[in-house]
Amino acid sequence: MPVVVVESPAKAKTINKYLGPDYTVLASYGHVRDLPPKDGSVDPDADFEMKWEVASDSKKHVKAIADALKDDPQLILATDPDREGEAISWHLEQALRARRALKKDTPVSRVVFNAITKSAVTEAMQKPRDVDAPLVEAYLARRALDYLVGFNLSPVLWRKLPGAKSAGRVQSVCLRLIVEREMEIEAFRPREYWSVRAQFTTPRGQAFEARLTVLGGRKLDRFDLADATAAEVAVQAVTSRALTVRSVEAKPGTRNPAPPFMTSTLQQEASRKFGMGARATMSTAQRLYEAGHITYMRTDGIDMAPEAVHAARDAIKDRYGADYVPDSPRMYKNKAKNAQEAHECIRPTDMTRDAAALKIAESDQRKLYDLIWKRTLASQMAAAKLERTTVEIADADGQVGLRATGQRIVFDGFLKVYEEGRDDAGDTEDGRILPQIMEGEAAKFSEGALGADFDKAEGQAEGESGMRRKASAILAGNGAVLAGQHFTQPPPRYTEATLVKRMEELGIGRPSTYASIVTTIQDRGYVRKEQNRLFPEDKGRLVTAFLENYFRRYVEYDFTADLEEALDHVSAGDRDYKELLARFWRDFSAAIAETAELRITEVLEKINEVLEPHLFPPTEDGTDPRLCPNCGQGRLSMRTARSGGAFIGCSNYPECRYTRPFGPPGLEEGSGIPPEGKVLGEDAGDKIYAFKGRFGPYVQRGEVTDDNKKPPRQSIPKGWTPEEVDLAQAVKLLSLPREIGKHPEDGVTIWANIGRYGPYLKHADSISDRGGTNANLDSVEDVFEIGMNRAVEVLAAKPGRGRPAAAKPLAELGEHPEFGGEVKVLKGRYGPYVKWDKINATIPDTVEPTELTMAQAVDLIAERAAKSGKKTPKKKAAPKKKSAATKATAK
Repeated sequence: MPVVVVESPAKAKTINKYLGPDYTVLASYGHVRDLPPKDGSVDPDADFEMKWEVASDSKKHVKAIADALKDDPQLILATDPDREGEAISWHLEQALRARRALKKDTPVSRVVFNAITKSAVTEAMQKPRDVDAPLVEAYLARRALDYLVGFNLSPVLWRKLPGAKSAGRVQSVCLRLIVEREMEIEAFRPREYWSVRAQFTTPRGQAFEARLTVLGGRKLDRFDLADATAAEVAVQAVTSRALTVRSVEAKPGTRNPAPPFMTSTLQQEASRKFGMGARATMSTAQRLYEAGHITYMRTDGIDMAPEAVHAARDAIKDRYGADYVPDSPRMYKNKAKNAQEAHECIRPTDMTRDAAALKIAESDQRKLYDLIWKRTLASQMAAAKLERTTVEIADADGQVGLRATGQRIVFDGFLKVYEEGRDDAGDTEDGRILPQIMEGEAAKFSEGALGADFDKAEGQAEGESGMRRKASAILAGNGAVLAGQHFTQPPPRYTEATLVKRMEELGIGRPSTYASIVTTIQDRGYVRKEQNRLFPEDKGRLVTAFLENYFRRYVEYDFTADLEEALDHVSAGDRDYKELLARFWRDFSAAIAETAELRITEVLEKINEVLEPHLFPPTEDGTDPRLCPNCGQGRLSMRTARSGGAFIGCSNYPECRYTRPFGPPGLEEGSGIPPEGKVLGEDAGDKIYAFKGRFGPYVQRGEVTDDNKKPPRQSIPKGWTPEEVDLAQAVKLLSLPREIGKHPEDGVTIWANIGRYGPYLKHADSISDRGGTNANLDSVEDVFEIGMNRAVEVLAAKPGRGRPAAAKPLAELGEHPEFGGEVKVLKGRYGPYVKWDKINATIPDTVEPTELTMAQAVDLIAERAAKSGKKTPKKKAAPKKKSAATKATAK
């Protein structure tokens, strides 16, 4: 029996069902080899030799495949149909040959399928081929480039920019996009403008709105009404004229559907409609793919297989009627320059089955499948037919003109099923339906004011800056005319969806990397996500400023896009990958060498200089923006903290303790702690102070003097509001460390204290001992309240000492459906795992632990039990009375 290898156990289970007992289907659990994270894994001096290691978690999977090949000496590699899948197949073959599990005459073939359906799998098995060498070389080049940049540039950052974590070939460019957008927002200056609207009533008593477009016989531009005075003049001009309907023009229009999904557009639409992040979207799509519900989800392609197009047209006709099927199929052309990831679009494998028909239990999977199904059907449906109406209203001499626009849907077409989301609010005016308006009839003002409808009609969403839009109603005669004040808005911050869209436009990254890039910059602490928007952190700004000054070429958008295109040429077999690596390394290593002599102070001063317009903008009175406002003598400059953050501090430190947040002036928090400190009161003859230090807020007993250069200090713990700390709390903090007493078993002291990582216990003769045992406490209050009995229990429960502490589950999945007993997802020393009874099963890297389903967990447990030889307990006996009901429910 041939051995078929795929990535995941869920996929293996489905394919095994299709292939039957004549095949052995096993899972590799993703990549089996990688470059070890140490120097020398890629050697430029040895023709870019790459030293691979089988991951510790993967050794058992490789062994299982090798053991199966002893009985079935034929290997079929059926990993995913993209560059990563090709690489996994190549790695597997190499690892098995290194184990001598494959003989010279052992047949090895590669099969690919774009969907996990019986027909697709069966057809793929009839078309075996060799591993695609150019596609593997493109992977090798990409992996080598990422390693060379990461392992050579990151140490430069660590040495020259305290707190920086890493730099990456693509992640740094992506970070630059977010930082530059934030600087655009900060530099933005809103501009005021006004608009005028009027509400009219037709002779038939129907109301409609129109906006002022002509004043003084001249067409109005956006900023022509610059202030309230100009707006009021305009209102008077409108209300003082007799207005008539000059023209009514109705034009037919059509609206075509969007193409089916590819990776980037799926991520964008899932973000718009559901607020799903890129990683969550891809994880959910992966499960739908492995269940056989959709085609492969990492693709640059938007074309659809001919049989799928016909199936979609048939499904549309059956559900909605022949009117919704266009005369000829819609054809969409791929935008991808290279075929390495331009597979078929993301679509359902069965067009006739919607989410309800599939009975998908998991919420995210159900929503995402419904989105894919609707988008796919809509892409093959008839266009929507619209009627767009424009009404021009003016006075007799053409000095004042107003326009009303609207549209109505004559035939909904694809809109019956699906409408694409938008990243901006846009202008909603065209969405209104106008009443019957006749040319030549008088335009009479309505009674009553427009009021709250004004902003809705204006249709411009308020920006993130929170700038208010004011509106004032100015009534005249028996009608209402409204002048509204507006401000231009800054460009919006990126969401994950709009960031992926921008990366795609610039040619940065590929479908298989979008999600990981966006996730990495958040995991590194360079970017944070709030209300679905991406904000750069101080670390991210500093890293970007450093790279733009010392490695500018490597964070340029064109350079990164050109490199991606070069990798596409490698995958097409048109370019030698080692020649590409050699050219890159020649220039990049020279740039690294140039930074060897840089001093940290020199780097910080350079960043100060570069960010000066942002950090120290010119003052209104013309004074030096870098002069310390506290002491009036020191010079303000950027400083870095051990935590990796940054702040603005005075050069006269420690005499002057002025600090402010990193960024332009005005970002200071409403803090009750001034730069010189805040006196909280006196205790035992000493003044007790609260300070804002460079590493965070702290309390201090006494003052710094020549005799007492380091008075007692204690950091204010997280969770306490520094401005609200009082004398009693400060004295408690300064009393630490607290001696609880002697351990009853060995007589060694137990201490309670607050450290860099939070509250903890220490079992040692002295709190300053480097030895002993530390154990975390749950809260700051425990430090002051915990007694000896509880302290002994906490120390005994510490892993590695006495009975191990019970790990807090990442997720509790419920009872095992066959055998009973609780199934949990836990975080272990070597990664997340599923625990049931006495079986622990590792969760593969390709699966998000918190999103693991019971079905996936059961598969992992069964596989682990089979490999370890552990016997599963007998099935739980169901109560006889409920057996019939249970069967009915299962059906």
